Amino acid sequence: MSESPRSVVVSVPTDELAADIGPLPDGVELVVWDLHSPAPRDAFDMVVPPYMSGKRLLSALDGVEVGLLQSQSIGYEGMGAYLPEGTRLANASSVHETATAEIAVGLTIAAQRDLADYVRNQESARWAPQFSLSVADRTVLVLGYGGVGKAVASRLLPFETTIVPVASRARDEDGVHIHGIDELDELLPRTDILMITLPGGEPTKGLIGARELALLPDGALVVNVGRGTVLDTDALVAELQAERLRAALDVVDPEPLPEDHPLWRAPGVLVVPHVGGAADAMRPRIAKLVRTQIERLAAGEEPVNIVDA
Repeated sequence: MSESPRSVVVSVPTDELAADIGPLPDGVELVVWDLHSPAPRDAFDMVVPPYMSGKRLLSALDGVEVGLLQSQSIGYEGMGAYLPEGTRLANASSVHETATAEIAVGLTIAAQRDLADYVRNQESARWAPQFSLSVADRTVLVLGYGGVGKAVASRLLPFETTIVPVASRARDEDGVHIHGIDELDELLPRTDILMITLPGGEPTKGLIGARELALLPDGALVVNVGRGTVLDTDALVAELQAERLRAALDVVDPEPLPEDHPLWRAPGVLVVPHVGGAADAMRPRIAKLVRTQIERLAAGEEPVNIVDA
């Protein structure tokens, strides 16, 4: 006789996500709680906070017993300090790779083909064709070859680019040679487009600074869809103001970017407000992940995507 499912209590932040999850296993209680009000229970097996809610909202968990916090983001740097004692953390790996890769490709095309200029011209009804750079035939160094990096690389490859993946260590994987981070100085001078997909945290903070940017050839494009802290903002602004490099950024440091920050008005830069994952592709993928976690908890199995915060 099979063992009965465990009793599991889970909170999700919206009625929409609750509906998307679909029918639940026996013994599962689903509570809608957005963490903006007092906890409706003293204990949860899993809590899903709102998307992009910030760490401070996690103070709502004070005094609440939480077995697992299922984040809706891939990044999780610094979250450990905000979790109740004994709470484990799972990130949203598998949820945002598709949408983030879309914004990465979109930013790359927009920067190479000068689309921002045409948008400005349209506002003044100005017809002004110009010759621009292609994406084709460019060497793209993908810095960070995890889920997001691989998703970006797979979408840029059909544009007839040369993809140079770089990760923490050199290896061969699925027929692809991945360069180690120790080769970066050798690779940057041959890079047309530097695509940053690395997560944040101390190991990657300031990894691309003034010295690394100086190694890029004149006119190179820097795209960042990873975390803003990977890239030294002041060093980038200096290169932009010298009109030596260009940039297309989904993430910046600091966030949100202050209105008076020089990055806004630097030449050759396109900035969007950290919206890489903010697309409707997220909706079915986060529902699938949360449902997987619920089913595993109900069966007494180990959750997926556990990270050390």
